[in-house]
Parts: sequence; C-alpha cells; structure tokens
Amino acid sequence: MQIEVASGNIQEMDVQALAVAVFKDEKADDGFLKELDGRCNGMIKSVVDGEELKGKEGETVFLHLSGNDKGKARRILLVGVGERSDYTRASVSEMAGTAVRSLRAKSIKSIGLVPRFDGDAEDTAAAAAEGSVIALFDPDKYRTVDKEERQIDRLEVFIDGADSNAIERGIRRGQIIGESVNFTRDMANEPGAYLTPTMMADRARDVANECGLSIDVLDEARMEQEGMGSLLSVSHGSDEPAKLIILKYNPADDHESDGLLSFVGKGITFDSGGISLKPGENMELMKYDMTGGATVIGAMRAFGKLKPSIPVLGVIPCAENLPSGKATKPGDVVRAMTGKTIEVINTDAEGRLILADAIAYAKKLGATRIVDMATLTGAVSIALGDVNAAILGTDQELIDEVISAGKEVGEKFWQLPLDKEYSKQIKSDIADIKNVGGRKAGTITAAAFLKEFADGVAWAHLDIAGTAWGDEAKPFRSKGPTGIAVRTLIKIVERESLETTNI
Repeated sequence: MQIEVASGNIQEMDVQALAVAVFKDEKADDGFLKELDGRCNGMIKSVVDGEELKGKEGETVFLHLSGNDKGKARRILLVGVGERSDYTRASVSEMAGTAVRSLRAKSIKSIGLVPRFDGDAEDTAAAAAEGSVIALFDPDKYRTVDKEERQIDRLEVFIDGADSNAIERGIRRGQIIGESVNFTRDMANEPGAYLTPTMMADRARDVANECGLSIDVLDEARMEQEGMGSLLSVSHGSDEPAKLIILKYNPADDHESDGLLSFVGKGITFDSGGISLKPGENMELMKYDMTGGATVIGAMRAFGKLKPSIPVLGVIPCAENLPSGKATKPGDVVRAMTGKTIEVINTDAEGRLILADAIAYAKKLGATRIVDMATLTGAVSIALGDVNAAILGTDQELIDEVISAGKEVGEKFWQLPLDKEYSKQIKSDIADIKNVGGRKAGTITAAAFLKEFADGVAWAHLDIAGTAWGDEAKPFRSKGPTGIAVRTLIKIVERESLETTNI
C-alpha cells in the first residue's frame, strides 16, 4: 500500500472513498461535519440524526454518494472514535486501522483518510500510517482457499492546515513502525516447524543485513563456554540446537548516552512443556511462545531504519522445549551463567531459565538498563486478562517510562508488586533457587526468579502472555498475534533519542 500526503482539500482528493472520524454524539449541524454534509446532499445529517451512527468507538457507516454530489470520492465511511476529549494519538491509529480493514472488505482500492486530530501533525500522520499498515496483516499465510487477496493500493492522509513535509515525515516513520509490528506478528504466527531457533537466527541475520545492525549468534558450544547451563537445559530434549541472538544498533553520530539500554526477549519457538507436558488442548498456540524474542527483533528492525541517536542492544535466547530421553527432568539442578544453581521443579517454566542467562549475558555486554519481555506465565491472563500486560521490576523510573510510552501508543501495562517476601517462594532446599514458587502469585514469583539475575542494573520485566495473542478480531486488527510492546519499545528509544539530541 502506498501512503501519501493528501494534496488540496477533501473535495479534490482523487480517491474511491473518504474515511472520516466522527465523535460521539457529534451532530452535522455545524463545523466540519456540516461542511462535509453539504457536499453529499445531507446524507451525513440523515445518518446522524437517525442515530444510525452515534460515534461510539469502532462504529462504521458506509455511504454511497450519487453522481450529483460534490467531490471525486463516490463513497464515504464514517468511523466512530468515541468522546472528543478521549481522542488520542492511539485512537488515530485505531481509527485508521478500522477504516482500512472496513474499506478493504468492500474492495476499495484508494482511500482518503481524515483523522481529525488536533495533535502534532507529524505524529498524527505517523499514527495514521502505522495503524493502516498494521490493519492489513492477516494470519492466513498458509491458506490456499478463502485467502484475503484484496489490497488497498493507495492511502492519502489529510490533516487540515498542516505542513506537507511534516506529514510526509510522519508517514514514513509510521510505515516503518507498522511494518516492524507486522514483522513481529508474522514471526509469532509461524508454526514451530517453520521457525526453529536456527531459522529465527537466520531471520535476525536478514534484519541485521537489511537495516545495518551488528549481529552475533552464539551456538551451543559458545554458550557452554559461557556457562549458560540454565539456557542449555531447556534445549536438551530437542534435536534443534539452541541459539542466542545478539543484535546491536549503533548510531552513526556517537552521542554520549547514559549507559546502554538492552531489550531481552524470550524465544521459545515451540513449547510442549517438556517432561512436564502441557495438556493437548490449544497446544498449537505454543508456536507463539517466541513472541518476546520476535518483539525485540521487530523493534531492532525499526531502530535500524529510524536511526535514533542512542545505541540499543537486543538479546534473544532461542530454544525448543520438547520431551525426550535427553530432556531435563523435574528435580534436576542446573547452573546458570552467574554460577547460581537452579532446581528445576517444572520443565514447563522454561522461559525464565533461558531469560536468566540472556539477562546475565546482556549485563556482560555492558547493558545498564534492561527490559525483558516474554509470554511467561498463564497466571498473568488470570490476573489481567487480555487488556493489560504485566510489568514488574527493580527500577521505578524505568517502569514508569515503559508505562508512559505504552500509554502514548495505545499499549497498556499494569504494574504488579515485587516485594522481597515473594522471593521466599522460590528458595530451594537443595539449590540456590527453584524455577517455580507454587500456585500463589505465579506471575510475580516468575519475575522474582528473573530478579535474581538482574542485580546491578535497572530492570523491568514485561509478561505479555495474555496480550500477545488475540482470540478475536478487532475492527482495526485481525485475530492472532498482536505485536504487543513493539511500539512501546520504539517510543522509549525515540523519547530518549530526542533527549540525547537536545543535550
């Protein structure tokens, strides 16, 4: 899809359909809607007055205009966006996504998008572009029948009175972000046979080559030399070797930065539970257990294209968790890179085992602030459902930064406590710690385990297990992988990059 700056006014836009934001309970008696209504012979007023559209979020009404109506567009899609006071940058992204998905379903090829947002024009255009790109992803990659083949050829973004250069910059940035989110979603959607740890490393190499990132991939022999017994214990049951992917973005201009920010993502390419075998029902979804790692790769892809002014380190531990005669058994004790010993109580709590060594290795590479992300616990879905991802950590400033960045881009994170008392639940009788802490506070005790390896750095942990996969489609997004946290990570780096540049 080609995304362009709309030239001229709405009437002159050479598109098949206009998509226009409408606020809750907005009338067509004055202002913008009245002006637009005058160009389509009162159809908008008729729809609004008849309460066919009340302006609630996600509502749409599709109008066919007659040949007597003014303007080139022969159709109008009215998109409800809720209360005007609640309309945010994130709402613009969802409005754009809703418009694109709705009009694609009607075989529209060209769209004029009118988001009607009063914020910064460049950022508004970025939100519109990223929402539009994200909306075009569908999880039907391997279908041969009933596959969505319709495409939007062209999208024009109209922001009244804005500088066209600012809109153009925003569009380019939004496209990169949207494509990076979809890159992550595509990886999360891959069956385990099509995305092994080795294949995941190959995709990371492709990203590095495309985007000018440095890359190093540790094989099992090098991990053995580093003493990563925790990570390696997970891959024992599989014929597929584990990999540890290291991506690094270095800015061309060497600005002084406050330490090194690192993102660490869990890359379990398929999770059967190992010897502690999961129930068979819905096990096919465990292909998405590498979403944390895919999130990091997607974000690093964006950094390579957006060129922020600060360096960023990405660390992705990858393994398959399968049962076999070689698999780690419940009751085994493994030794992490730090020398800490771990009693493996449950082999289905494997994500924290690979993250432990990855966090330690990020520290070895100079990371001073670490944000890790993982589809880590089923407990987080019980606690927070599919609305909020959990965030925990040891550095409140970093936690607040993640929450604030997420709010700006429309991704929700809810902080859970991490009091020292929770660490008592993971004390082992025969080793330093154990990898599960019982039924109580499962999400928190998982974070307490990771905390053991994050000493000496500012650290935050994102448990995205409940939010990384959508069982139902949204008006602005397909069902399946959501790409949660990619935009948040990008926003964090964009903010810090701006602060560094302004120093």
